Amino acid sequence: MATASFRWILQLHKDVPKAARFYAQGLDFSVNVVTLRWAELQSGPLKLALMQSPSDHVVSEKGYSSLLSFTVTDINTSISKLMELGAELDGSIKYEVHGKVASVRCLDGHVLGLYEPS
Repeated sequence: MATASFRWILQLHKDVPKAARFYAQGLDFSVNVVTLRWAELQSGPLKLALMQSPSDHVVSEKGYSSLLSFTVTDINTSISKLMELGAELDGSIKYEVHGKVASVRCLDGHVLGLYEPS
């Protein structure tokens, strides 16, 4: 038996309830818990924890953070939904042999990768 198991991925955000809405409405995450300082969301086996940042500065402007990558059924619709919720497209949609790929910066500058298989 393993001595450690994966618990969650943690992101820091200025506005935890707004970030929870972003993931719930933009990527269909289930919301397990939301408070002003903490949220727990889930998508399949992935658990995402959101915590209020101890300072106003979360991710340096156009800096790099961890990348969360998601497979989506329609990349254009997903990007539109996420942009309505405050995301910015980071570059253009790339059309690869295996499918479409794109990156968006979500709230507080975190990077999300989107993949639509061919």
